[in-house]
Amino acid sequence: MAYDNYLAERISQYFIEKKLLTEEKKMMGGLCYMLDDKMCVGIVKNELMARVGPDNYAQCLKREYCNEMNFTGRPMKGYVFVEPEGIDKDDDLHFYLNLAVGFNPLAISSKKKK
Repeated sequence: MAYDNYLAERISQYFIEKKLLTEEKKMMGGLCYMLDDKMCVGIVKNELMARVGPDNYAQCLKREYCNEMNFTGRPMKGYVFVEPEGIDKDDDLHFYLNLAVGFNPLAISSKKKK
């Protein structure tokens, strides 16, 4: 499954400008940006996936084009999908990226496979 390369460039540029070191991993058929060894944001097809945290979750879902992340058939609280129309402008994309980066220090890292 391919992902939106232009969105990937925009996200990468954001992290470069913020001087945040991320690791890009291909997963879930898309691209995931790991910050401090924790999933921060990603791209699935042409949608942004953002780990905004439980405190920001309801606020995000009130925004147009933002939906619960329902990748496995169950909503994942604290994660959202944003349709391309909701991140067309840099300010809108940065809104979600800022929330995800802000939540990152509070996020629990998944256990590494041995």
